[in-house]
Amino acid sequence: MEIETSLNFSSQSLVAAIFTLLALLLAVRSLLFKKLFGATSANSCGDSKIPDYPTGVTAYMNGVGGGSKRVAAERLTGASMMEQLVPEITTHALSYLDYSSLCRLSMTNSLMRKAANDDNAWKALYHKDFTLEQDSVTPVNGWKAYYAATRAVMNVNEEFIDIVRERSLMAMGHFWLNADYVKCVHLSGELFSGYNAVMQSWQLAFNWDQEGNIQVRDVRIRVMTDIAWVTMKTNRDMGPGPYSVTNIYEFHNGRWFMVHHHYSVMLLDGVAGELHNGHH
Repeated sequence: MEIETSLNFSSQSLVAAIFTLLALLLAVRSLLFKKLFGATSANSCGDSKIPDYPTGVTAYMNGVGGGSKRVAAERLTGASMMEQLVPEITTHALSYLDYSSLCRLSMTNSLMRKAANDDNAWKALYHKDFTLEQDSVTPVNGWKAYYAATRAVMNVNEEFIDIVRERSLMAMGHFWLNADYVKCVHLSGELFSGYNAVMQSWQLAFNWDQEGNIQVRDVRIRVMTDIAWVTMKTNRDMGPGPYSVTNIYEFHNGRWFMVHHHYSVMLLDGVAGELHNGHH
């Protein structure tokens, strides 16, 4: 596992380094071009200028008898090198980068920022890091914003797991939205409604619960603007299981709060696993 992780990290770092080097080369070539040939007219990017080459020079640079001045200038500067790639190739290359590497790439220059902000690249990264279940989804603010929101909810949900592991009632109190409509269902199936009742249920759960490391798998997240829900499966080193968990969050005042938690035993071959007094 360590070898595989190391290899993945190395490949991601290599791709990031290649893209960064390419960005620097493009910038240097563009500066040299401006210094050597001067400027008379703006190209399609709006920053480099295209000199008025003689017809013979233009034809030679284009490899044909006539050709376009604009194409010739772009070939000299290298400004359109990334743009000339087939979009699918660019997206595939960027798919080897992780979240932080893609963000760093977008800060190198305007051309790399355009490539790194491509919606298809962020969609591919979302499917790689999270799930393919939402392939048909069309995020309102694009896949980059959707990826960031999903990642934020994932971090909040991991915080919830840590609170349960530590059995911290104070932290759980800050984690839940203080509202009368929040709800919690533990293994007993009893519904606790309202903030105070929910906190009392967690106090009972923490007092009763046995020790044991909580294992989490098959996490699925869905975000809809200011509401998100998470489904996952959990188990413990000691005790019965496995369990199915559903958490619902709402976004208020710049952060996510839990508003619903449902914890139930999973069916194994059509038979429910062993219950243990209705708590986590």
